[in-house]
Amino acid sequence: MPVIYIIGIALLIIIDQLVKHWVVASLAMGQSMTLIPGVISLTRINNTGAAWSILAGHQEIFVIIALLALVAIGYFLIRYWKNISYRLGLSLLIAGTAGNVIDRIFSGHVVDMFQLDFINFPIFNCADTFLTIGIIVLGIAVLREQ
Repeated sequence: MPVIYIIGIALLIIIDQLVKHWVVASLAMGQSMTLIPGVISLTRINNTGAAWSILAGHQEIFVIIALLALVAIGYFLIRYWKNISYRLGLSLLIAGTAGNVIDRIFSGHVVDMFQLDFINFPIFNCADTFLTIGIIVLGIAVLREQ
């Protein structure tokens, strides 16, 4: 894997961690700050589950699944390296998975902060965004092949 992709993945993980640390240092638990009125706010929460707090409090399960996922994603990244769309999508999945598993291992929870004010949607973080975009990129790549 060329160094540029390793650096890119590392930069995404660093961005995720820096945003989380800034939110923890700047906002009290549950405190909100409007970014774009009616669109998006920052609201600090600690999530011990998945989306909508599914399986809250089962960190060991999430850590094991994330570590296994990182191995599997790494395998597919090497296997499909020549496909640029797969490479991009899988790299985003690695960054997102790593960003959240770092929180789970070292803090026992994931720091979430982005709240969409125009819809009832779970509060999420940068790593979640990387995961979502990665899945979209992979989905489009698979559809384009058919």
